[in-house]
Amino acid sequence: MMTAVDLREAAPSTAAEILRRARDLAPALRERADEIERARRLPPDVVAALRATGVFRMGFARDLGGPELDSIAQTEVIEALSYGDPAAGWCAMIGSDTGLYAAFLDRDVSRRMFPSLDMATAGLLFPGGRADAVDGGWRLTGRWKFGSGVTHADWVVSGAFRFRDGVPEPGPGGVGQGSILLMVPRADVEVHDTWHTTGLAGSGSCDYTITDVFVPAEHTLYFSEVRSGTGVLAQPEVHMRNMPGVALGVARAALDHARETALAAGRAEDYRTQTILADCEADFAATRHAVYGALRRQHQVLTAGGTLEDLTALERAALPLSRRHAFRTARSIVTRLYDLAQTSAIYRPSPLDRWLRDTATMCQHVVAQDRILQTAGAHLLGARPSFPLALGITAVQR
Repeated sequence: MMTAVDLREAAPSTAAEILRRARDLAPALRERADEIERARRLPPDVVAALRATGVFRMGFARDLGGPELDSIAQTEVIEALSYGDPAAGWCAMIGSDTGLYAAFLDRDVSRRMFPSLDMATAGLLFPGGRADAVDGGWRLTGRWKFGSGVTHADWVVSGAFRFRDGVPEPGPGGVGQGSILLMVPRADVEVHDTWHTTGLAGSGSCDYTITDVFVPAEHTLYFSEVRSGTGVLAQPEVHMRNMPGVALGVARAALDHARETALAAGRAEDYRTQTILADCEADFAATRHAVYGALRRQHQVLTAGGTLEDLTALERAALPLSRRHAFRTARSIVTRLYDLAQTSAIYRPSPLDRWLRDTATMCQHVVAQDRILQTAGAHLLGARPSFPLALGITAVQR
């Protein structure tokens, strides 16, 4: 059982307390990492320990009783948990979106949906299903992949194409087909045990299906429509901001492990060890500063009453670019340290083996792919980005 976090403690209410609990839990997560990977999902006591850190509640606004951590503080928490285990950090990152979604729902609806602020949400935002308009809401059917954390979630959010009277509804500006995000209780979801992967096995990112489930209109949302809340978290791309914490956490863990291993093996005077570690540390420092620098500039503009439109093109592009770079750099660092360790790294007891597979897998996510480069490059050139939401750009969707 997890003992690093006392599950009887009162719920944390500050960024400092949540971060402290996350750091306290990290060693226990490291000890359980092999077990988590073998299970291909988080064990129930690990989920309970994550809830006790306050990570799932950190995005809830203060008027809902939450601590309302800004995106900088959220990223630090995810980084601390991922230092212990990337799969647990990934699930914490996904599950913590619950409070962020609340800004896109009516306040009274959020209070009814989330009687506890420690409820986790999972799901795939890209349209993978069909939502047919009916009186009072929608009927939802579909199958989605990559339901990270769906094995322990309380709510599941899914993207679906909209239909009315059997006819597809148009997308923004009449282009393409319109979509919508719908939230359903986990009890209405069937999970399929499909998550046999290279890495991040412990995230339990299984396929799931929802079949002819009625979803009231009040349980649906659009990122183009903030229904309640104001400020730095009531923004369309808010759910992407803390993602680099996973990459930064595992990279830091690998660097510390490599240095400790080198010292224990008496390789402090080895030139190759010195230069590889230093080169990786330089890449990590620059990458981490880029992530937090972009977040701080965004925070500065938003807290001053500005909008994302008040960022320069370079500042706005820096947000998705720093995210992508964090994932790519983490994979590069782990790969170089894996090579430095040579044959000792190839055995499953070595965390470098698991981290190599974890970073390879997380780099396949859209936020770490070339679509982000096209999106940022197009924005800088005044052209059309293929993934505008990564920049916080939305169009009226209905």
